[in-house]
Amino acid sequence: MKFTTFSFHPAVAAGVAAAGYVDPTPIQKEAIPSVMAGRDVMGLAQTGTGKTAAFALPLLHRLVHGPKGGVRALVIAPTRELAEQINDAILLLGRQTKLRSITVYGGVGVNPQIEKLRKGVEIVVACPGRLLDHMNQGTIDLSQLELLVLDEADQMFDMGFLPDIRRILAKLPRQRQTLLFSATMPAEIRGLAREILNDPVTVQVDTVAPAATVTHALYPVAQHLKTPLLLELLRHTDTESVLIFTRTKHRAKRVGEQLEKAGYRAASLQGNLSQNRRQAAMEGFRSGAFQILVATDIAARGIDVSQVSHVINYDIPDTTEAYIHRIGRTGRAARSGDAFTMVTDDDGAMVRAIERALGSPLERRSVEGFDYKVPAPRKDEEFARPPRPPRPQPKAKPAAAVAKHQPRTGTPPAASPHPSTGGSAGAAKPAGNRNRRRRSGPRQPQ
Repeated sequence: MKFTTFSFHPAVAAGVAAAGYVDPTPIQKEAIPSVMAGRDVMGLAQTGTGKTAAFALPLLHRLVHGPKGGVRALVIAPTRELAEQINDAILLLGRQTKLRSITVYGGVGVNPQIEKLRKGVEIVVACPGRLLDHMNQGTIDLSQLELLVLDEADQMFDMGFLPDIRRILAKLPRQRQTLLFSATMPAEIRGLAREILNDPVTVQVDTVAPAATVTHALYPVAQHLKTPLLLELLRHTDTESVLIFTRTKHRAKRVGEQLEKAGYRAASLQGNLSQNRRQAAMEGFRSGAFQILVATDIAARGIDVSQVSHVINYDIPDTTEAYIHRIGRTGRAARSGDAFTMVTDDDGAMVRAIERALGSPLERRSVEGFDYKVPAPRKDEEFARPPRPPRPQPKAKPAAAVAKHQPRTGTPPAASPHPSTGGSAGAAKPAGNRNRRRRSGPRQPQ
């Protein structure tokens, strides 16, 4: 089967040829005819299967006919990186269609987005939070919407976006075509699909499992030896582009810094970066300027680099679904890839869950010559922040000053010759002090 079988509009077919597409992937073979027929679709497909083109091509084919200037298609994605990736694909495939597509997400200025929306666009690729802002402020008009795509629906659920998605859905036209794509199908997403899809066609490519071209291996190691083992692995492994996942933003940053210090072309991608720096890290990884990218799970589905040869889980993920999403970045488009996971004694339950999901035990490996017996320091300082400098201690007050500020409790002091000034017996306050006291007004209650 070839792409010419779909009989796309000539402008869309030109985009397919420009992108070099010849043979559709399984998800494209199954989904494109149903989408072109106007059916709602629920697609179960992991990352790297060609799912973006599976909805982007029929979307462009539909919109190239009809009015211009209003938002007729809306794609909702969980992360900024994924939104940019989808938009890039739409712009590439739709280059000859004269359709306009923009991204809408937070972390960047809202005014340029408002200006583009005012000028008129047909396609919006958005993240839920900023999209809701535009809807609430009336800066986006979705009354002409014909087609809605929810991409990576399970990731949006994992990130807590489901309430926002429901608010968005409540404000959209009911007469529309809806497509929902997800790598996994937890109960909450199945419930959402039943609510929003009308007699959907279900498209599932094989099982929701890692690509068969990926080789899995576990590397048992103590927590304090993970970074030395990582460096040793990289020295002894023939790699192209390497994607490393950590559990926290701070750890992603520190591992990236340690790899740079060791001489690798490495960058980190984590939520504390500005959008410009995140984009620079992504572009550098795609172009090969960075050989290694260290990322948190938030970036797991927004990285579109077909030449990733190795995924290394510095920290094991919290769920089997997250494991599948992470390693979905390698072994793409029938290429082979390797997924290495460093595990500690505390990770046994998660390892067993992953093995059940894969249907087979994972190979345990060790690195020859690596010293696994190095004892842990008294406190694992590998990722500890430098200690704060001690706070300066307040200087001791003179005895006279201490007596002056003693609370008025116990036996009252002897009567003062000047009761209104509060002075002690036999010692009147200087006139300057009395003047300041009168200017400041009566004492406020404590």
